Amino acid sequence: MKIERAASDRRAVLLRRGVLAVGATLALVALAAAAATRALPVGPGYAPKAVGAFMLMGMFVLVHLTAQHPFERFGPANAITLLRAALTALTAGLVGEGGGAEIAAFAAVTGGAAVALDFVDGRVARASGLASPFGARFDMETDAALVLVLAVLMWQSGKTGPWVLIAGLLRYVFVLAGAALPWMRRALPPSARRRTAAAVQMVALIVALAAAPPVSAAVAGVALALLCYSFTADTLWLHRHSVEELP
Repeated sequence: MKIERAASDRRAVLLRRGVLAVGATLALVALAAAAATRALPVGPGYAPKAVGAFMLMGMFVLVHLTAQHPFERFGPANAITLLRAALTALTAGLVGEGGGAEIAAFAAVTGGAAVALDFVDGRVARASGLASPFGARFDMETDAALVLVLAVLMWQSGKTGPWVLIAGLLRYVFVLAGAALPWMRRALPPSARRRTAAAVQMVALIVALAAAPPVSAAVAGVALALLCYSFTADTLWLHRHSVEELP
């Protein structure tokens, strides 16, 4: 009973801290979106889109935090990833706002900052002793959301065709395949190849946004080929191990 009560108390403290962290970051997103609305050629819908995008990511945090993060502290690494989510939301608000040079430049700045912080949060989690399955998944889902947003903005800019959307949709197709095929739900081992492909994809889309055609399409195309290779390798690994386990 005491152990269960202690665990319940820990979850309550953690959830309270998570709510505070998400709420504070949401306020920052709202302020930044309001400032961007005045500085950029965007419509009145930009701020609601940015705030709404962050609220979706904040809901993910609050739903999964207590079940997958076995600490009372929210942790500095998760705070950094939350900031990455805020930058991703500010970038997402640009969807539907046109493809001008100022829009592309702002997307490159916010997306670039989110990518730069991606090289920090994992190291901070390990250094602080607060690495957890929640933190790893939060980081991965933030990466996936950023790639999807950048791919949509690339298409919106007119620098590539709709094929660039494949980069943003691959992660979600993979998840849906897992819902339909049990052998696709097996946990994958850590992979430097997978991490590299994701990082290259984010950096390439940012570079492509800032570049002019045909360089932009070439950069995005090469990165997409690497990402497709990585997902194919993971799918083949999962299928091979499912066959090996058959009686």
